[in-house]
Amino acid sequence: LKDQFDNLDKHTQWGIDFLEKYAKFVKERIEIEQNYAKQLRNLVKKYCPKRSPKDEEPRFTSCIAFFNILNELNDYAGQREVVAEEMGHRVYGELMRYSHDLKTERKMHLQEGRKAQQYLDMCWKQMDNSKKKFERECREAEKAQQSYERLDNDTNATKADVEKAKQQLNLRTHMADENKNEYAAQLQNFNGEQHKHYYIVIPQIYKQLQEMDERRTIKLSECYKGFADSERKVIPIISKCLEGMILAAKSVDEHRDSQLVIDCFKSGFEPPGDFPFEDYSQNIYRTISDGTISTPKQEGMRIDSKTTVGKAKGKLWLFGKKPKPQSPPLTPTSLYTSSTPNGSQYPIFSIEPVHYCMSDIKTGKPRIPSFRSLKRGYFYLQGPAQEDFSHLPPEQRRKKLQQRIDELNRELQKETDQKDALIKMKDVYEKNPQMGDPGSLQPKLTETMSNMDRLRMEIHKNEAWLSEVEGKVAARSDRRHSSDINHLVTQGRESPEGSYTDDANQEVRGPPQQHAHPNEFDDEFEDDDPLPAIGHCKAIYPFDGHNEGTLAMKEGEILYIIEEDKGDGWTRARRHNGEEGYVPTSYIDVTLEKNSKGA
Repeated sequence: LKDQFDNLDKHTQWGIDFLEKYAKFVKERIEIEQNYAKQLRNLVKKYCPKRSPKDEEPRFTSCIAFFNILNELNDYAGQREVVAEEMGHRVYGELMRYSHDLKTERKMHLQEGRKAQQYLDMCWKQMDNSKKKFERECREAEKAQQSYERLDNDTNATKADVEKAKQQLNLRTHMADENKNEYAAQLQNFNGEQHKHYYIVIPQIYKQLQEMDERRTIKLSECYKGFADSERKVIPIISKCLEGMILAAKSVDEHRDSQLVIDCFKSGFEPPGDFPFEDYSQNIYRTISDGTISTPKQEGMRIDSKTTVGKAKGKLWLFGKKPKPQSPPLTPTSLYTSSTPNGSQYPIFSIEPVHYCMSDIKTGKPRIPSFRSLKRGYFYLQGPAQEDFSHLPPEQRRKKLQQRIDELNRELQKETDQKDALIKMKDVYEKNPQMGDPGSLQPKLTETMSNMDRLRMEIHKNEAWLSEVEGKVAARSDRRHSSDINHLVTQGRESPEGSYTDDANQEVRGPPQQHAHPNEFDDEFEDDDPLPAIGHCKAIYPFDGHNEGTLAMKEGEILYIIEEDKGDGWTRARRHNGEEGYVPTSYIDVTLEKNSKGA
């Protein structure tokens, strides 16, 4: 390749262009990864739940699984960002730096090759000039020799002319010899430089270009590998994210979701009772005969328009039990009486009363109080919120009251801890006046005591409401068990026992049963799950923890953090065995986890 300098120049330039082309490809791949991660994060942000702290939406397992999948997808997006960052630092940045160094090195080698070529060309020109000069002087010497020979043979030429021609011949011959020597020297020098150029200088330059091109190829190979390694490094974490999605999918429990729906919408109302048979035909006057369906026993008594018919142990009539005479008439204007010869009176119906009965059957409101009791829960939900949650159905009211009592107990515990902390601080100030004025803590202590009294009153009031609700629920449960046994027995009443009337506060209740079912609602009062750990701490100093609600600890002991310091100087912690309590924040070295997975 000694004569292929220009082609090697083009090849090295092509190699650098290809390197930059691959760098551009990596840059576009990085942009794709960054945009992909950004779009994934926006997608997760769009579908993440935006619930306020007061939101009490049931946490169905399918919803929890979906939220876990969103968290895993967010972590997956983070891994795509890691891939983009690794490619940018390890591949693209390295390629750009190496491309700049490669251009500088190639330029230097090409300049050296061009200088060597220019020096060889200069030597060739010097040799060529000496050659041409020697050739010219040889021709002049030949002319001088021919002129001398011509004058020497000419008899008419003078001796002076011959002598002059001889001197000119000697001069030209001497100059030709000098040019000959100079030409020989230039030729020898050019041959040496040409040998050096093609066997030493140019091969060395070509070797440097070859090494440079081979390093470029090796660098491309390393970048190809780094490009793949950037993806391969995050595969274990991405696999964990996918495994987390699979575990989230497996955690979906349809039975638990169904139970959550039941617990969420359970009202505590009883199902509607049986439809009563309303026999309007008994009010129609019929002549006493063998074919009569029913005959009033006593004279002057009017027959009720509604009689509940069911199975009974007594005598059965065609349409049920023999009706009992009752006094209230159907309507004041629809009944007429006539006297018989023996003085008895019978109710006589005209066309209008019959029409009234039929229209009452068709257009009258259904006398089914149980339906109204079911609808009442809906109106409870739609009505304005009450402090005692009386606008809610019994079961929902009980849950709300229990939740409020739990919240009040937590607030009371917090105020109690704050009071203990203030008392301790006051004692410290009294023992060491230079640390602070004990009287400055009295207003805060008084306010804390007032808050504790207020919270106790609230708890007592809500517990009274809760006891009232639980008593009603237990009574309804007893009536429901009783009605399940005796719902086919005629009660001689207008509505089934235990059903609700139109008024929510007026309920027709049966006598309380002696046997109760205290465990029927035990499942509703199960303790909440323990609070998750948000970090851990190490005890710097020992703490006795004699007061109620505090947790004793030894120096160097490791505890879980389940609630941060709220500004009162106490942190809630938990031991490995599950024991919980408050410890002084200044006694521990706290380390909070950055994410929920670490917790």
